[in-house]
Amino acid sequence: MTTTSAAAATGATVHGFPRQGGNRELKKAIEGYWKGRVTAEALGDTAAALRRSNWRQLAEAGITEVPTGDFSYYDHVLDTTVMVGAVPARHRTAVEVDALDGYFAMARGTRDAAPLEMTKWFDTNYHYLVPELGPDTVFTADPAKQVAELREALALGHTARPVLVGPVTYLLLAKPAPGVAADFLPLTLLDRLLPVYAEVLAALRAAGAQWVQLDEPALVQDRTPAELGAAARAYRYLGALTDRPKLLVASYFDRLGEALPVLAKAPVEGLALDFTGPAAAHLEALAAVGGLPGKRLVAGVVDGRNVWVNDLENSLATLATLLGLAGRVDVSASCSLLHVPLDAAAERDIDPQIRRWLAFARQKTREIATLARGLAQGTDAIAPELAANRADLASRAGSALTHDPAVRARTAAVTDADTRRAQPYARRAAAQRAHLGLPPLPTTTIGSFPQTDELRVARADLRAGRIDAAGYEERIKAEIGEVVSFQEKTGIDVLVHGEPERNDMVQYFAEQLTGYLATRHGWVQSYGTRYVRPPVLAGDVSRPEPMTVRWTSYAQSLTSKPVKGMLTGPVTMLAWSFVRDDQPLGETARQVALALRDEVCDLEAAGTSVIQVDEPALRETLPLRAADHAAYLAWATESFRLTTSGVRPDTQIHTHMCYAEFGDIVGAIDDLDADVISLEAARSHMQVARELAAHGYPREAGPGVWDIHSPRVPGTEEAAGLLRVGLEAIPADRLWVNPDCGLKTRGWPETRASLEHLVAAAREVRATLPADGFLRLRQ
Repeated sequence: MTTTSAAAATGATVHGFPRQGGNRELKKAIEGYWKGRVTAEALGDTAAALRRSNWRQLAEAGITEVPTGDFSYYDHVLDTTVMVGAVPARHRTAVEVDALDGYFAMARGTRDAAPLEMTKWFDTNYHYLVPELGPDTVFTADPAKQVAELREALALGHTARPVLVGPVTYLLLAKPAPGVAADFLPLTLLDRLLPVYAEVLAALRAAGAQWVQLDEPALVQDRTPAELGAAARAYRYLGALTDRPKLLVASYFDRLGEALPVLAKAPVEGLALDFTGPAAAHLEALAAVGGLPGKRLVAGVVDGRNVWVNDLENSLATLATLLGLAGRVDVSASCSLLHVPLDAAAERDIDPQIRRWLAFARQKTREIATLARGLAQGTDAIAPELAANRADLASRAGSALTHDPAVRARTAAVTDADTRRAQPYARRAAAQRAHLGLPPLPTTTIGSFPQTDELRVARADLRAGRIDAAGYEERIKAEIGEVVSFQEKTGIDVLVHGEPERNDMVQYFAEQLTGYLATRHGWVQSYGTRYVRPPVLAGDVSRPEPMTVRWTSYAQSLTSKPVKGMLTGPVTMLAWSFVRDDQPLGETARQVALALRDEVCDLEAAGTSVIQVDEPALRETLPLRAADHAAYLAWATESFRLTTSGVRPDTQIHTHMCYAEFGDIVGAIDDLDADVISLEAARSHMQVARELAAHGYPREAGPGVWDIHSPRVPGTEEAAGLLRVGLEAIPADRLWVNPDCGLKTRGWPETRASLEHLVAAAREVRATLPADGFLRLRQ
């Protein structure tokens, strides 16, 4: 490759970087603040130190323009809500009294005010807080955070680019505020919002911004002509401003489709596009619209969502083609690096021959810088890096870990009969009711109980050798005994063992399945201060031995009530892992399903009558484009049925989903053929119950009546009120009573009180039911 004038301008940048710090310093500081152990000033100092460290690491890796504004105490969409002054009325007083406490109140709720609804950020496992807007919303600019962080970076000598959620995406992600008509469209507020963005842009320019990035990932989804027209209008308005920095409009996670020509024609100075996965179609599409002559293109050729090393030569070929399609080409990741762990080099427990296949955030920044250097100076300048990269790719392709003949033979032998229950639901339901003998509105929980400090200490003691396996097991048995005893005394109908032995609902299983790798430091933000360590699915999957039977059986030995077996489903095992990208997802899902099917059958054989296979990721993994939905849902639902279809008719199969919009996958939920589904519903006021009813969903369902992601303890009447709303959509003989999600993140005091209220609410409403199990209508 020879150097060209266009290539000479090539820079290296990223959209965002992990926020937590190498030892999750941000999580610890924020939770310390909530508990009163850390002052607001100390929290601010920790945050500022983390930002400085991030920018320094980026610059040392060769990133020539660092992002600002991507750092957040809780969520960047919530930061945008503050920036545009869209604080809900119930939180305004708290924000006025103390901005920081008011910010956290919007995220977590208070005793008197519910938090903002939380849902998945596109098809990722990151959660954002949904803006609440209405026709009376008044926007006011508050760019203090964005300006302050830009000034910090500039003062340290960095070339910096503020990153903001774009106005169109912000409105498309919003929902009608409580009390506002359900058919209100927040996008109708665009003309009211744009002047506020103009004020923010002017303030950033005054603070020294040369460029500002406006993220518009909502435009990679299917959009109506009206929505595309709104995007065109928004960027005509912002582009026409005279007091503004240069504008870089960014999209990621998929191809822009019909929105690409809209943005290409907009009077902005640059676009940032994803060129990985399905978004690789941008290469051809960009040529079809005539490219971006005279404009800046930030090319996302390094996958920002997965952890595999980049194919540098393939990326360089893409970049070389792009040189002829834009005035300037910079190299970047496909999206913010928020979605990957910080540093693969820290994973000393992973075989070095496998670790060489991995690229976390720090490795990806070096890949980006290498590609930028190769594009600007030619391949000779990066010859050693290219040779090492070829060796890494060859090592992975030829590894025995990625090819197990026995696993592949078993998946090839699966038939359609393996994915169907032996009897239809109506017959199964009758057999299960006779077998289980549950009352109307049966109560249960989703699976996990609080992970106490004592449990964490026990796991740490076992790892450190301070206790042996027998001592650890005694501690786990004691915890299970306490959980079972509490549930029996409270009056819960279907119990769980509480999962004290599990560190994470995916990692726990991954550590016991072949093909998976566990990390020690691979933390990724899920929401707020909730971080997870997604395992790495690197090879073919099988189950060497039972994983959960002993603990479920032990819990069952302590009670005559049914105890649920608890498993994580195949789609979620993929979605919440970093999945191999060298074969179709459907093939990998089938391998995982067969391993889980063995566990389901072993649980049943051990006497477990209720088995829950959680699939909270079914909706979040839905492709962003409708044209891709059918193919995904076909393998996703098949893999669930393959997991669960080997049991008797009187064994009741449950599933669980949370924190996503379910309305557009109700048909797929039906196709799972689970006997009972529990769903998040408290923050959305039972919206999913109405969606199930509108679809004619024929099976049992438990829309949640307790929002477990808030420290609030719902009263009995609050839970009973939600139950009554649920009964308007789902008849009592098919309605379950449960929290929104597992209780791992809650403390015991709020768990005891909330579950006692939940059971009391079920009894209160149950007492109003006539003999046929339906709510008596009151005049």
